Amino acid sequence: MAASDDSARDERNLRLLARWRSTARVLVEALPYILSYDNKTIVVKYGGHAMGEGLPHEFAQDVVLMKQTGMNPVVVHGGGPQIGAMLKRLNIVSTFVDGLRVTDAATMEVVEMVLSGTINKQIVAGINAAGGRAVGVSGKDGNMVVARKIAGSRIDPATKERVSVDLGFVGEPKHVDAEVLRMIINSDLIPVVAPIGVGEKGESYNINADTVAGAVAGAIAAERLVLLTDVEGVLGRDGKLISHLTVEEAKALIADGTISGGMIPKVETAIDAVEKGVKAAVIVDGRIPHVLLLELFTEHGAGTLIKAG
Repeated sequence: MAASDDSARDERNLRLLARWRSTARVLVEALPYILSYDNKTIVVKYGGHAMGEGLPHEFAQDVVLMKQTGMNPVVVHGGGPQIGAMLKRLNIVSTFVDGLRVTDAATMEVVEMVLSGTINKQIVAGINAAGGRAVGVSGKDGNMVVARKIAGSRIDPATKERVSVDLGFVGEPKHVDAEVLRMIINSDLIPVVAPIGVGEKGESYNINADTVAGAVAGAIAAERLVLLTDVEGVLGRDGKLISHLTVEEAKALIADGTISGGMIPKVETAIDAVEKGVKAAVIVDGRIPHVLLLELFTEHGAGTLIKAG
């Protein structure tokens, strides 16, 4: 009986030793990447679809670990599904033109409430609960994201001609004041940014979160822009993931129709960020647990990486 107990104990010890060695190998593999990203800014766009229900604990842990290993993470979040759910609860009908939500005054009030209030504070609380120190802001704070109104258009079904459409309070970044973010980062805090812009008269604008993330990454000269979404990345015509693209290759895939639909604005955001000086942009599936760590701290990364050349 004693011999059997000794054998079982030895087997448990061997399993523990193998687990420790595996952990050590992971840490050793991550070390060069930790060093290369030291004091570098990483802008992470956390999409409303990637969030699912609530804030996955793994995402909050990843952001905290990024900060603790010397990076400066900046989180920009979306919230389309959550906005849609709240509008439905309030019996406010949503209409879309080319994927953009027509945002009248009543809708804008709900959009700002959900983005700057519920979702922003949920993400801040999740990061803080994981051991970080996050602070929530919107693009309106400190006039960080000054916006201009988007001129919408659509195809008239009768005439088949493109006609102008008033999208209401839908905007795009006109100017990003990176100094506001630098002040937060220099205070050793993690900024969590809601994609609400401010107009020249103080009015609020609903801005696509991908667009805000790209504009912020370019303005702050980020090392990398990471777009977390609910798809694997850019797929080729064979349905397989394309792991690396140059800006020119990405433009060509848009032109020939390989990149289509909702992936086009994400890739265009990545291209725009890289052309503004961001070292690289990557589109990854935010539903994968700890995908940020896989992308930043491993040799193979995850998703589709887009670089200048």
